[in-house]
Amino acid sequence: MVVVVLLLFSASLCLLLHLLLRRRPSRLPLPPGPRGFPVLGSLPLIGPKPHEDLARLAKRYGPLMYLKIGTHGAVIASSPAAARGFLKTADANFANRPPLSSVREITYGYQDVVFSTYGPRWKLLRKLCVTHMLGGRALADLSPIRRDEVGVLLRSLRDSSSKTPVVVPDALMSTMANIMGRVVMSRRIYDESWEFKDMMQDLLTHSGFFNPGDLIPVVGWMDLQGIQKEVHRVHQRFDAMITQLLADHAACVHERKGRPDFIDLVMENRRGSDGETASDANVKGLILNLFTAGTDPSKVVMEWALAEMISNPEIMRRVQSEMDQLIGKDRRLEETDLPSLHYLQAVCRESFRKHPPTPLGLPHCSSEPCEVEGYYIPANTHLFVNLWAMGRNPEVWDEPMEFRPERFLNDGGRGAESEFELIPFGAGRRVCVGKQAGLLMVQYIVGSLVHSFDWRLPDGEKMVDMEEKFAFSLPKAVPLTALVSPRLAPAAYA
Repeated sequence: MVVVVLLLFSASLCLLLHLLLRRRPSRLPLPPGPRGFPVLGSLPLIGPKPHEDLARLAKRYGPLMYLKIGTHGAVIASSPAAARGFLKTADANFANRPPLSSVREITYGYQDVVFSTYGPRWKLLRKLCVTHMLGGRALADLSPIRRDEVGVLLRSLRDSSSKTPVVVPDALMSTMANIMGRVVMSRRIYDESWEFKDMMQDLLTHSGFFNPGDLIPVVGWMDLQGIQKEVHRVHQRFDAMITQLLADHAACVHERKGRPDFIDLVMENRRGSDGETASDANVKGLILNLFTAGTDPSKVVMEWALAEMISNPEIMRRVQSEMDQLIGKDRRLEETDLPSLHYLQAVCRESFRKHPPTPLGLPHCSSEPCEVEGYYIPANTHLFVNLWAMGRNPEVWDEPMEFRPERFLNDGGRGAESEFELIPFGAGRRVCVGKQAGLLMVQYIVGSLVHSFDWRLPDGEKMVDMEEKFAFSLPKAVPLTALVSPRLAPAAYA
């Protein structure tokens, strides 16, 4: 009898301790947000354009909002102050990414620089990227490759001018991917392989973040939408192709003596000073990042910038006038001209504001419970920064739906990253490693296209379709097509 009483007492004590430990360790409230539904949470409130639906909910519940997306808690930051609270004040606690089944396999188990756990291995991968490809000195050394490939693009457009409408995103993607191919492994791989081109489209299509298996893990094994099956298929294709490319690359290393590419430099420096080593999976993960996150977001912003200028001819004329005065029409735009082209820079910044390529940024995840802006944030809470909503907030931007580059010229540098008003590449520890390169490429290619050609819609089209499509990034729903007419001296295109 005594034993039974002791067992019951022990069980009761354990239950009590369990309940006490489960209690929220703070009296602070959760951020406001919709109550949601059992199991589904607020998923029924979020449609195929989650950035728009979350922006609509933020108008009701505020710029710092908590909701359940499936069974996961999530916070949505929709204002500069809220973004600063997470990506500056609580940055260390949100330095990791949530584990997403939709990217687990394709990133070799989160072995890339985008989704890997914050720590020594991630720091090594980031250092390799900055030192050998994306930092200031490396960018300067690689400028001849960018100039060559932009020249190929300009000559291709000149040869098709006034004949066939240019499918702008296709032309931009070819240029971006060929630049990346030459930098990474000394090959214009995008034009060499139709299979690689198709695989790239598959990668970008099936790398979304709103996968039912991620949001409601209990049904993940069912793969209701077939996403995991498709991701597995794409990963198998990618791995087989990259494995072969790396083998071919290693076999001709002697041909690159004295002029190593990115893969050569990574292989030579894959062991860090602290003993951390980049594995083969890490190298493949880096290649994945460079050919997806390193190409598609920039391409999307460039397409939007051109679409906005075609829709606003006076803006395009002003950009061309600025370049004509500085450069003239007897030569091409060079990267060294960019610091003097203030209106072109303003056009590109305005494009990032109105059309952020990743509208919800990349997701973060809290490691521990914390306080942000006076609210309690539980551990393992997913964070999304709604860059799309921030760029269209009338409390931050005057007439936000208007495309007005002048806003970045006339108000003392509005949109400074220190104020978190314009952070298209994220902020904090996990800010995009390719930020500097991305800004350079957008300005250089957009400037080159507008300086070299006059642009107009194909015959019969009166206006540009400005509808968006939510995917890996936020491209136009209808790809931009346009007719171009050369405006420089013929020798400038040589």
